[in-house]
Amino acid sequence: MVLIWNVLAQVAYAVLAAVFLWLGWALHYHFSTTKVPCGVCQPLKLRILHVIGVLVFSLDHICWKMGFCHRFTMVRFLIDGIPPSDDPMLSIKDYTFEGVPVRSYQPKRPQAGLQRGILFFHGGCGIFGSIDAYERWSRYVTKESDSVLISVGYRLAPESPYPSQFNDCLDATVHFMKSSENYGVDPARIILCGDSFGGMLTAYLCQELKSRTDLPKVRAQVLICPVLQSLDCRLPSYQQNCFFPILTRVHIAKIAAVYLDKPTSLVDMALAGNLIPESFQMKYKKWVNSDNIPQEIRIRNHNPALPPAPEDNLFNVISKLLSRRLCPLLAEDSFVKGLPETYIQTCEYDVLRDDGLLYKKRLEDNGVSVSWYHLEDGFHDCQALINHWFITFSNCKRGVSSVIDYVKGL
Repeated sequence: MVLIWNVLAQVAYAVLAAVFLWLGWALHYHFSTTKVPCGVCQPLKLRILHVIGVLVFSLDHICWKMGFCHRFTMVRFLIDGIPPSDDPMLSIKDYTFEGVPVRSYQPKRPQAGLQRGILFFHGGCGIFGSIDAYERWSRYVTKESDSVLISVGYRLAPESPYPSQFNDCLDATVHFMKSSENYGVDPARIILCGDSFGGMLTAYLCQELKSRTDLPKVRAQVLICPVLQSLDCRLPSYQQNCFFPILTRVHIAKIAAVYLDKPTSLVDMALAGNLIPESFQMKYKKWVNSDNIPQEIRIRNHNPALPPAPEDNLFNVISKLLSRRLCPLLAEDSFVKGLPETYIQTCEYDVLRDDGLLYKKRLEDNGVSVSWYHLEDGFHDCQALINHWFITFSNCKRGVSSVIDYVKGL
């Protein structure tokens, strides 16, 4: 019996030592690869959140390599979180639109007629995220905006490769727009909304549906920290926030490689800087240009300029990056003119900040009405953390309230 207890004690010590080594490695990785500026909201909480993320991603990678689970299983489980309890103020139902799972959120209080409808596409780089991950966000927006919200659960990569996500969202959107009255929604008051990767989906869908005569017109599009171009990593926001936790330049490049099912060796090409070859720069310069970023935002830049882009770069290898799906910002004017009025939210500490600012200018140059809200102390997708207990940041409500105020004004 004593021998057994001694063995168990040795195993416990070994496990405890491994845990401390693992935690020490995560802390070292965090402090050696990231920088947290003093202007960001609640920097200590941000550091803790990033370290937790590093631990989970590393554990997920180890378990996947050892064959214990599928890739990203643990990460997705963490992002989905614990489901909240039933809400007596909402009617929540699951449906399927053309084979795509969706969830409907509707206020229970009596309505005089058909309501405003929000079709929402979640973020997560096309690899993470789900209806469950945005459950709290969806409930909050539904109640505060007094709208019907439909959250779309499109398939994820790498199990369902690109462009499955775009096809799912297009199918679900067309289905809903043709039958919105069945869900209590006025077809003239349908808003497409997405954050991060979902913002890209939203921008693409609005361009794609703009000329459809068999569908009602989209009332407005809401883009929250959207991904709108995949060509230029030399924009001020990429340089200013290249070492910011949560979403660094390295993360963007690695995620793009996984999503497009390309070798991770291409990441070095992406990190070299501008992904547009010189022969194409003149064509896109009027749209993807640091000079189009407001001076008061460009001025926060203490990092050295990136080296010139190599001729053999990621753009030449991945022609998909020219697709209007992945780069709504680079769509021809014919796709941009006549788009519905637009709300764009950006965050100061976000590598994707300038995507939103450049698209704002493109839309305005083409006569589209744009409302812009900028979280000066915000980081990428921080508003999505609303009502998530200790990981909710003090600026979450400001970001979401801005979206709600815009929606209620439509």
